[in-house]
Amino acid sequence: MKILKDSKKRTPADTRSLQTAVSKIIDQVCQEGDDALRYYNQKFDQCSRKDLRVTPEEIQAAYSQVTPQEIEDIKTALGNIRAFAQAQRKTLTEIEDFSPMPGIHLGHRVIPVRSCCCYVPGGSYPLYSTALMLAAPAKAAGVPRITACSPVVKESGMIHPKTLVALDLAGVDEIYTVGGAQAVAAFSYGTEQIAPVDLIVGPGNQYVTEAKRQCYGQVGIDFVAGPSEVLVLADAQADPDIVAADLLAQSEHDINAKGIVITTDEAFGQAVISAVEKQLETLETAKIARQSWDAYGEILLADSLQEAVDLTNTYAPEHLEINVADPLSLLPRLYNYGSLFIGENTAEVFGDYASGTDHTLPTLRASRYTGGVWVGTFLKTCTHQSMTPEASRTIAPLVARMARGEGLAGHAQAAEIRMKKG
Repeated sequence: MKILKDSKKRTPADTRSLQTAVSKIIDQVCQEGDDALRYYNQKFDQCSRKDLRVTPEEIQAAYSQVTPQEIEDIKTALGNIRAFAQAQRKTLTEIEDFSPMPGIHLGHRVIPVRSCCCYVPGGSYPLYSTALMLAAPAKAAGVPRITACSPVVKESGMIHPKTLVALDLAGVDEIYTVGGAQAVAAFSYGTEQIAPVDLIVGPGNQYVTEAKRQCYGQVGIDFVAGPSEVLVLADAQADPDIVAADLLAQSEHDINAKGIVITTDEAFGQAVISAVEKQLETLETAKIARQSWDAYGEILLADSLQEAVDLTNTYAPEHLEINVADPLSLLPRLYNYGSLFIGENTAEVFGDYASGTDHTLPTLRASRYTGGVWVGTFLKTCTHQSMTPEASRTIAPLVARMARGEGLAGHAQAAEIRMKKG
């Protein structure tokens, strides 16, 4: 392997101050409730509203601030996302009566969580696509109470109208004007205006991420995510201009985003570097993308396609693009990625917005052990069993012996008493 462009190495940052700051915010929300949420709304977003829940009238007003074309685009994207989530839901079937031995009846139910919160970031951009990606699978899963929250546009007192329209079209039941670590605390523990939920999903800044980590257990979460990332696995036939555009699409997220190329052709790798530099000259978001690319952009030259595959699995990227002559041949060998984009025609940004798969994905190598948000994120698979008297007497001696083997006499007795009563 040869490094054509190296990146700044991510080192374990000193997170003690972040942990302390977030812990204080969570404690304040638990102690002061809505007053704490109003305090942070004013501090960070110059928002002085008293009622945190968005009213139906405010939602309807948002529609008038979004163009008909934008509404139609949101509906089209939502249709694709919803259709795929519904198709995923159909794959999760219940087991009604499985019998491992006569008289023992086992099964499981697939049950939606009763409530969830979809956290939609505000920040530099109105990420209304994230509203669709979180709410649509929750709706397809059958969650009875779907809530959402997002920071307000500074000094406006209101969530961005595109985000409000997307949340409404996706079927969200309650929308709140709150963001940051304080929002995670509110939906975990509850306040006067916000009833707690069972599950919080969605991306956010380092404060949101740390709050999800600290509140996990009190509430369920999707995963703890970091900066966005894309890895392009390419050979000599790939188009450097297309790959460069995909790298910069990821780099413009924020200055910590990461774009990686692993290639088997050195000339192609150098061409990508040149193409990135050329596109940065005219890119409107070049200020952020340049910092991200300079710090975390990386291009590696692999000695073989197999080495490229091995490096890719080691990186375990959030987004993985395969841009080689025969991409389908690599599928059996690739197993660590959040979402996969096969072939030059399949831009990662298509998945970000409208093709139908979810864009809320694991980062920082978390794809080694989890996939992204999907309809199953909002579902529990819960087992049940029943036994005939004969089956109970048949299995009781086995269970009693095993229990006594572990030294648990009470367990053994609970089995043996059924033998005596039978």
